[in-house]
Formats: sequence, structure tokens, C-alpha cells
Amino acid sequence: MSGPLLHAAAAADMRLAAAVPAPSIEYRELSPMLIVFGVAVAAVLVEAFAPRRSRYAVQLILALGGMGVALGAVIGLRGTNATAVVGAVAIDGVTLFLQGTVLVVSILGVLFIAERRADRMPIRREGPGTWSLTAARGVDAFTPQAAATPGSSDEIAATRAGVTTTEVFPLTLFAVAGLMLFPASNDLLTMFIALEVLSLPLYLLCGLARRRRLLSQEAALKYFLLGAFSSAFFLYGMALLYGYAGTVRFSGIADAVARDTTESHTLAILGVAMLAVGLLFKIGAVPFQSWVPDVYQGAPTPVTAFMAAATKIAAVGALLRILYIAVPGLRDDWRPILAAVAIATMVVGAVLAITQTDMKRMLAYSSVAHAGFILTALVAANNAGVSSTLFYLAVYGLGTLGAFAVVSLVRDENGDEATALPAWAGMGRRSPWLACIFSLFLLSMAGIPLTSGFIAKFAVFEAASSGGAVPLVIVGVITSAIAAFFYIRVIVLMFFTDPPITPPTLVYPTLTTTVIALTAAATLVLGIFPQPLLDLADKAATFTR
Repeated sequence: MSGPLLHAAAAADMRLAAAVPAPSIEYRELSPMLIVFGVAVAAVLVEAFAPRRSRYAVQLILALGGMGVALGAVIGLRGTNATAVVGAVAIDGVTLFLQGTVLVVSILGVLFIAERRADRMPIRREGPGTWSLTAARGVDAFTPQAAATPGSSDEIAATRAGVTTTEVFPLTLFAVAGLMLFPASNDLLTMFIALEVLSLPLYLLCGLARRRRLLSQEAALKYFLLGAFSSAFFLYGMALLYGYAGTVRFSGIADAVARDTTESHTLAILGVAMLAVGLLFKIGAVPFQSWVPDVYQGAPTPVTAFMAAATKIAAVGALLRILYIAVPGLRDDWRPILAAVAIATMVVGAVLAITQTDMKRMLAYSSVAHAGFILTALVAANNAGVSSTLFYLAVYGLGTLGAFAVVSLVRDENGDEATALPAWAGMGRRSPWLACIFSLFLLSMAGIPLTSGFIAKFAVFEAASSGGAVPLVIVGVITSAIAAFFYIRVIVLMFFTDPPITPPTLVYPTLTTTVIALTAAATLVLGIFPQPLLDLADKAATFTR
């Protein structure tokens, strides 16, 4: 190529570079997410270079400290209504409330994950492997060698050597970072990235149970395969909306819908439907709930608790942003469909929970029913629906985490969690305080007065009624009555039934009992004095474009 042509090409490249300005990064607005992402990267480095005997303490301090600082950053951003990274991330009241809720639930979840004194499996520090301080104190809920075949000699040797799976901490931190970005996403591309960032660590964590390894691996495989399908639907919906609006920005999609003079909006409706498949899968709504009972039962209980609470919070927040910011002009189209999904979710969750004989599966179907109650508020399509949804998510997250923490304390003669319902008979006589606290969580889930669950259900039903969704309120009240049956059945089993011949062992490890105490106190206090959190949720019910 001759000299003049080279100079002309170079000049064209310079003009092209000048035409694409570098994006501005608002570090203050992004600080909560950046802190968690940074701590997650630091945790990976600790896992790679720190001595094994000190990894557990360093990882725990790093995780709790990082999320605590991030929570402080969220509080410091209160009142902010802005976009960041050229509009890709929205920082508003809804984002900050959900990020704060995710962080509170995640801090308690990490304490639960870090428990090392609940498992009574005898450990001898011998054989190949590296010595661990945990070997002298007990073991965690996670397999010492995930890559080994369940029950193999390698896994047994790693168990005897006291090897611990401290990589669960960076995996959890990456999941938390994705959960924080998910409801803050202001375009479809950012939302998809957040979806994958939060999903991939959870797929791995579900398969790391120390006991019942095959069941855990089956749960992880099911979650991964079905999650891949839901991500594909999300991508297809993103492509359809991009083809319709010519942009992936939520505000641009809303403007395209407003400019469209046709009444069908076929391409936009199909795109929203495909997106909803991916989001409703994460929420655990019917007909995309088939993974919930199997994964909740097979995953390590600390991971189940974290996933059941935090994932639903973030996924509902993402659905809120799409429906209220991207396609508010299609309200008359998506409200009937979402109402039908909410009704099916409430009915299926409540009815199938009655038939369960395993505590974790019962709580899983309870989670499905609660997803229906939350969707009832979304159908309202008003500010009351947003604020009641925020309040419900906070209450649900704390109560669910506490309930699963209680389940982890009941062990059979082999040291496994005694999740079969008959094993819980007579627990009120053996441990009245534990039975009373678990009853508090169950009564809150049933929506009994003086618990936070009653206030949450009352708020979402009131919002739905004000939004013209009275049939949903009627179905919600009926399904709440059905759900109360299987909650009260467990309470009757604990207090008014004779214990089995060989009752399970109850353990009281420090970290888990701390989580239970904090969540139980929050459930009771928010049931008696809910107004401060209701006011906070009402003030936070603001979106920015």
C-alpha cells in the first residue's frame, strides 16, 4: 500500500476512534458492586496462595468484611437516582433497597455456610492430604474433594486429612455480586451478564454437599441443564426485543413501544414472553418450578437457604425493572398473563406442599407458593405493588434463611440431616425453644398475625386490590388457608405427637444458632413494628431511566 493510502487509512482510524468516546464510570454509584467483585477476586487469590490452615479464617473475614463495607456503601447512596456506565446500570431506590436486602441475607448466609461445628462426622487427621485446623474442630457441609467420585478412596482420604472446601467463599461472593447487578441492570445485555455471573457459581455450589453426594450432584446437573435452557430463552427474547426496538436499553425499548402505532406489538410481546421464561425460572414460578424441590433437597442446606432467599430477591427485582421500565406500554398485554402465572404458582405450590414428607421439599414448594404471592403484587402495576413487593422480599428472605438453618440442626444417628417429617415428632418436648422458633417461621410463612409474613401478605393483597386484581386476592387468601394446613401440621407434629423410638440428635453450633436468633428476632419485630420498613420500602419504590 502506498504512503498516501496509509496516511488516509490512519486518518480514518483516528476519526473513528474520536467518534467513539470512552465511557464514563461513576465509581461512587457502582461502589457496592465493585467492592463485592473486588473482594471476590481477592478471595480467589487467597485460595491460590494462602496457606491451607489459614484460608478458612481469612476467607470468612474477607467475605463478611467486604459485604459489610458494601452494605455501608449502599446506605451511603440513599436518595440517589442516576444511571452509570453510559446508562447500563440504574442506581435508584429499588436498586438500593434490593441490594441492601441481598447483602443482609448474604451476610447471614455466609455465616451459615461457614459453620464448622454442626456435623458430627468423626475426623482423623491421617493419610494423604494437607492438615487443616478445621479437622480438629469439625467439618463443614461441603465435600472435601468435589472432583472425586462420591465414596471413592480419594474422597475418604481427603475427609480424613481434614481438607476443607474454602473455595465456597469466593464462589458465594461472585454469586452475590451477580445478584446485586441483576436488579440494577438498565439494559438487556447487562442483565444477561448478571444472570450468568450469579448462576454459574450456584450451579457449582449445589453439587458440593458432603453427605448424599449423588443426590447433590444430580441436583446440580438438573439446575445447570434447566438453567441453560432458561438462559437460551432469555437470549432469544433479547434478540427479539433488539430487532423490535433497535436497542437493548430499557428506556429505548419503552420509547419504541410508545412510538408503535399498531395495536398488536407482536414482536415485543414475544420478546417479553421469552425474557419472562428466564426470569420466572429463577423465581421458581409455575410452569418453570420443576427444578425447585429437587435442587433444594439435594444442595447443601446452607446453599439452599442462600439460594432460596437471595436469588428470588434479585430475580423479582429484575422482572420489576423489565415490566415497569422497559415495557410499561404493554401493561394490558402482560398483566393477564402474569396474573394467570401467579394463580397457577400459588395453587400448585400450596397443593403440592401438602403431599410432601420431606422438610426441605415442603419448604421448596412453600417457596413456589410465595413466588405466586409476590407476583400478585407485580400484577397491580402501581407504586403500592412495588413497595409491597420490596417489603415482601425482605421478610421472605430472612424467614426462609432462618427456617432452613433450623432444618440443619436436626441430625439422625448417621449424622445426616433428619429431613423426614416423622423425625420431627415430639421435638417440642426435647427442645422447646428450637421448636418454638421454627413454629414462628412457619406461622410467618402462613401469614398469621403478629408475624412479618402477615404484614407482607396483607401489603401485597392490598396492592393487588387497589390495582384491580381482586380475583388474585381471592385466590391468594384461599391458597394461604391451604398453605396454613401443612405449616400447622408440622407444628402439631412437633408439640402434640410422641417422639420416634430413636429420636434425632439436636446440635447447637454457634454460627447457625446466631443466624436463627437474628432471623427469628427480625420475623417477630417486623410483625409487631413493621412501619419503619414499610416506610422505607415506600420511599424506595422509585425507578430511574
